[in-house]
Amino acid sequence: MNALLDNLNPEQHAAVTLPPEPALILAGAGSGKTRVLTTRIAWLIQTGQVAPHSLLAVTFTNKAAKEMLTRLSAMLPINTRGMWVGTFHGLCNRLLRAHHRDAGLPQTFQILDSSDQLSALKRMLKALNIDDEKYPPKQLQYFINNAKECGLRAKDVEANDDFNRKFVELYALYDEQCQREGVVDFPELLLRCYELLDRNQILREHYQARFRHILVDEFQDTNSLQYAWLKLLANYGKQPTNALFAVGDDDQSIYAFRGANVANMEKFEREFRVRHHIKLEQNYRSHGHILEAANTLIRQNSRRLGKNLWTASGEGEPLRVYEAPTDMLEAQWLVEEIKNLIAEGYSREEIAVLYRSNAQSRVLEHALFSAMIPYKVYGGLRFFERAEIKHALAYLRLIENKDDDTAFLRVVNFPTRGIGARTLEQLQDTARTYNQSLYASVPMIAGKAGSNLTAFVNLIEQMRFAAQGLTLPEVIEQVIHQSTLITHYQNEKEGQDRVDNLQELVNAATAFISEEGLAQDTGATTSLVLNDTSAESAPNVAPSTPLANFLAHAALEAGDNQAAEGTPAVQLMTVHAAKGLEFNAVFLTGLEEGLFPHENSLVELDGVEEERRLMYVAITRARKRLYMSLAQSRMLFGQTRYSVKSRFLEELPENTLKWLTPKVQALGSNWSYGASAQSNFGGSNGQYGKKDRAWDEAWDKQDNAQTAAASAKIRQKQGEHASGFRIGQAVFHTKFGEGVILELEGQGADARAQIKFRRHGNKWLALGIAKLTAI
Repeated sequence: MNALLDNLNPEQHAAVTLPPEPALILAGAGSGKTRVLTTRIAWLIQTGQVAPHSLLAVTFTNKAAKEMLTRLSAMLPINTRGMWVGTFHGLCNRLLRAHHRDAGLPQTFQILDSSDQLSALKRMLKALNIDDEKYPPKQLQYFINNAKECGLRAKDVEANDDFNRKFVELYALYDEQCQREGVVDFPELLLRCYELLDRNQILREHYQARFRHILVDEFQDTNSLQYAWLKLLANYGKQPTNALFAVGDDDQSIYAFRGANVANMEKFEREFRVRHHIKLEQNYRSHGHILEAANTLIRQNSRRLGKNLWTASGEGEPLRVYEAPTDMLEAQWLVEEIKNLIAEGYSREEIAVLYRSNAQSRVLEHALFSAMIPYKVYGGLRFFERAEIKHALAYLRLIENKDDDTAFLRVVNFPTRGIGARTLEQLQDTARTYNQSLYASVPMIAGKAGSNLTAFVNLIEQMRFAAQGLTLPEVIEQVIHQSTLITHYQNEKEGQDRVDNLQELVNAATAFISEEGLAQDTGATTSLVLNDTSAESAPNVAPSTPLANFLAHAALEAGDNQAAEGTPAVQLMTVHAAKGLEFNAVFLTGLEEGLFPHENSLVELDGVEEERRLMYVAITRARKRLYMSLAQSRMLFGQTRYSVKSRFLEELPENTLKWLTPKVQALGSNWSYGASAQSNFGGSNGQYGKKDRAWDEAWDKQDNAQTAAASAKIRQKQGEHASGFRIGQAVFHTKFGEGVILELEGQGADARAQIKFRRHGNKWLALGIAKLTAI
């Protein structure tokens, strides 16, 4: 018996030992998918089916990749450095570094994160004298990134009006600017890599022959381009097809707004003629009531592959539901319950508070702060996104690549050195005239402006010279001092945190060197691509430096959340941020129509199904206890909103729920705190006291007439119109195609609907003439 396979359940064992052909593993929440993926890799290596460097494993976070490599090191006596395990962007970066000439990129190309990309677009619009109100940079950024994620260059994008035609033109100019400066944005990493493999048959066949086994985690989150990239490497359409081992859960597909396409799972099954379809349904995380609620809820979705989670750990406690008059009272109740949990022995870091919208956190934070309960907002400002860190990285990028105009503009006058907007406009005009970088154009600027610019260039050259022979941490240390960033922040009233962060950047470089096993000298030719030293390594590997590797690492890591340190704290986060995490006790707040499900989902095709998947994710984060709450009135975006409870609460099985308050069916009901109802109040202790009577008073003070009117309006919007249609309903029109109803008004012959059509935008149609068909 192979020791690697011990303690696997039958389904896990079957998945790990599948033959080398395409397979889909439908892995439910808490079913041990990471264990299956890692054990599959270890089993393939141990049984001699694949060498460590000839296997490709794709994850969606750097954290997941590191965890996988750590587990592999514990399973097998192998050196995992150099294995091709990483994110789509990380692996594409590695391939492009190895073949930068074939990809049409400079050896030291830099990666633009989202904010750097936006800065580059703003700079381009300004240089072209284009009105950024008419053509908003953020909208242009979304347009370009969406096109790239669909695998489209500017020449491939169809423009059906003047506005889109202009965006296509700007997309082409932006690509030219990036090429000239030697930089790539995140979507470009994947698109450029796909194009490289698609057009270069020799290179493509090399990697197809090398990666006979490809394993993909979170397959439900892949977008169209990522799936196309995988098909290229998997030798799709040829025989034999490489063994593409896809692990995912269609019920946890919650990133459609990022371009994720859950339909890729069905396409993969069909296109690769998958014979092996294994379901991992045994859950090792949650108790039975939690899983029954999750299973019942998600069955309401029509488009799913289908599975049913179960556990051997018993039913556990019911799900507690609380309905508060206001969001402030909801937060006060939450604080009292957290205190009770802590008194019972729950550690703070094992308690999570989830919400659908970031706007909900303010009231929760205030309540926790007032109660002196330590908390952390998970997913706050990330280390590599902090302003002082981005300034330091810009100096380092210029040392590595002096033609990086985005980095140049970030720090040319920071800290202030007398270089104003007019000087920079003159420099940009000169650079454009001679089709060269800003750095190279500095000698052409005369007068005081030229002197100030020359002083900046001399500073960068001095830094570059001083960096020779230094270790990476020493380079960063001298840059943050020589640039006067440290001095600048030390002179700020509250700059100590920024100084500490700059010092932490030195520590980050030290850790990076240690973890990656790179040579310390900045002149060394160790490559991030290829800590892989085998003879099977990719051909034409380009030499790189630890500084270049670290800069790429910083850009790739910018999206990863930093781990909490110090005092144990209650975790606050959005439901999206909670995916992949688990806690002993979970509070799911704001379960109101319009908030969860979000009101935007009502006007999007399949929007409510995606929200239901999000609710499913939220429920399955809980191990032992799950609390769910809602407020009948809530302050959001400066306005008081009156709500009815979420449809998702109605979709949960009653036998799994314990209502801590009377199950109020509609807003505006009279609350009775008589003797018969008292046992339902006061949290899990069933007590009713002064605080509960204060809640009575707070609710009674509200304007009943306003409340009733708001409730009626909500019910009218959510209910069915006299025409038989309802808001949020998907419909079909013979001329305009598929759409979703946004508004309904009027009666009889005057009835009309505002509909958002996929291809034709919003239109008002008379219902008596339009002949709409419900989808």
